[in-house]
Amino acid sequence: MDKISKIFSKILPIYWAFLTYMLLKPGEENHEYWFMFSGIDKVLHLGIFAALGFSFIAAFPRIKFSYFFQIILIYAFLTEILQEEMGLGRSMEALDIVADTIGCLIGYFTYRVLVKRFL
Repeated sequence: MDKISKIFSKILPIYWAFLTYMLLKPGEENHEYWFMFSGIDKVLHLGIFAALGFSFIAAFPRIKFSYFFQIILIYAFLTEILQEEMGLGRSMEALDIVADTIGCLIGYFTYRVLVKRFL
């Protein structure tokens, strides 16, 4: 498990920086692709926060769940507040925070199940 932690401790800051950039860059609506539908942003929030939660717990497997959850939730709230305050075509949405929360929990529990099953 130490090997996995070392790998993810290198991946996590890169992913987190990329995620922050993507969440805070100017927003643009694009409906010309076949896979675009109403609510796709919630699905994307769920997926990207599942990856964040998985990467975070893989990098810090000994962290208490409450600390893990607080860190990810604070980040989710901060990015939503910044989206609203920066005025770049993005807005703060409570459902995004719900999707972020569910996503990080999916990532956390996916990691725990995989560790239990394979290690």
